Amino acid sequence: MTYFPIIGLEIHVELKTNSKMFCGCKNDPFGAGKPNIYTCPVCLGMPGALPRTNRKAVEWTQLLGLALHCNLATQSKFDRKHYFYPDLPKGYQISQYDQPLCENGYIDTSVGRIGIRRVHLEEDTAKMQHILVHGTRTSCIDFNRSGVPLVEIVTEPDIRSPQQAREYAKKIQEIVRTLHISDADMEKGSMRLEANISLSTDGKTLPAYKVEVKNINSFRFLEKACTFELERHEKLLTQNAVPVQETRGWSESKNGTVSQRSKENAEDYRYFPEPDLPPMRFSDEDFEKIRAQLPELPEDAISRYILAGIPENIARTVAQNRSFAGVIDALLVSSHKNMVVSVAQAIVNKKVLVEGKSADVVVAEVTAFSKNDEISESNLQTAVHAVIEEQEKAVADFRSGKQQVLGFLVGMVIRKLGKKIDAKTVAEKLHSAIQA
Repeated sequence: MTYFPIIGLEIHVELKTNSKMFCGCKNDPFGAGKPNIYTCPVCLGMPGALPRTNRKAVEWTQLLGLALHCNLATQSKFDRKHYFYPDLPKGYQISQYDQPLCENGYIDTSVGRIGIRRVHLEEDTAKMQHILVHGTRTSCIDFNRSGVPLVEIVTEPDIRSPQQAREYAKKIQEIVRTLHISDADMEKGSMRLEANISLSTDGKTLPAYKVEVKNINSFRFLEKACTFELERHEKLLTQNAVPVQETRGWSESKNGTVSQRSKENAEDYRYFPEPDLPPMRFSDEDFEKIRAQLPELPEDAISRYILAGIPENIARTVAQNRSFAGVIDALLVSSHKNMVVSVAQAIVNKKVLVEGKSADVVVAEVTAFSKNDEISESNLQTAVHAVIEEQEKAVADFRSGKQQVLGFLVGMVIRKLGKKIDAKTVAEKLHSAIQA
C-alpha cells in the first residue's frame, strides 16, 4: 500500500502591541524584570473583571489577513473556548470560533498552493515554569504572558511533505516580520508551530484520524517532527492498526514525538459567544484604511529584484533583510543602478557591512574591494602552470579519465593564489592548460 502525507499547520504569532488583548497591562512578556508584574484582574481571571478589545490587535490581524490573500469579515465576534489548565485562570480562553476576522486565503510555495482556512485573534495563556523552590521541584505560573494578543493562522490540509511545511512556515515568518506586527521569534516563543499529520491512501481523502504535534519552536524541528510522525503512522498502518488520535510533543533529546494527551474535538471546548464583548462590524472604508497600510510583501520584492538581474537565491536573502533591501532599493533608483548585482552579491556574502551606510558609500566600498581582490590573467596562468608541474600524478590521473581529480587541482591553484576566485574559471583554465 502506498500512503500520501496529509498535513495542516496552525501557527500562533504574538502581536507586539503596546498593551495586552483585553486589558491595559503592558505587553512585554520577554522584557519583564520578574514574573507577574504586568498583570491586573482581567488577565489574572478575577471574578467580575470585564475585558475590552484592543483595536490595534484587530487591525493588525486584518492586515495579516490581507497579506495572506484572505477575505476580511464584515462582522466578527469573540467566543469562549473552555478547557481547564493551570495557565488559564478563567477556565476558558477568549478566542474566535465561527466568525473569525479573516478566511479563505492562500500562500504559494515552490511545490504548490496552500489554502489558509482562517486567521483569527485570541488571548495567549500564562506560562508554566517548572523550577526548584527550596530544593523541591515546583510548578509556577508567570501571568506576564496571560492575555497577550495571539493570532492563529490555520491552513487547509494541503501540505504534502515535511519540506513543504517548513517552506510555508518560513514564508509566514517573513510576512509577519515585513508587516512589523511581531518579531516572530521562535526561540522566545512569540511564534509557535503546530502540525496536524495523517496519511491517506489516495492523497485526497482525509483519513479518519489525525495526530497533532504542538508547540514546535523551530523550522528544523517542524520538518523532523512531521517526518517522524509520517514514518510512525506508516508502520502502524502497514500492521493494520490505526494511529491513536492524540496530541503529541516534539522531544529533541529523544529525536521523536511523545504522547501528551488525547486529542480534543471542537465540541469538547463548549464554544459560545463571549457575553462581555460586543460583536465587531466593519465597513469598506475600514478595510481601505487597513489596505493602505500594506507594504510590499517579500515575494513581490523578490520578483522585483530578479527582474533587476539579481540571482534568485541572493534576491531572497536581500528581501529578508531590511538593511540589505534598503541599500538595493536605493541603488535601483540611482545612477549606480548598474552596480546592483555586484553590490547584492557583496552584501549577502558579507564582504561589506551596510548598517548605517548610504548606497553611495556601499558602492564605493564594493568597488574598492573588487579592485583589491582582482587576480590578473597572468597571475592565474602562472599559478595554473605551477600546479600542473608540481602535481604530475594528479594531472596524469586526470588525463587518464579520472575527472574527479580536477577538483583537487582547482583547490591547489586557489591556495597558491591566496585569494578568492571563481572555481569554475580556474577549472576552465586548468582543463585548457592540461589538454594543450
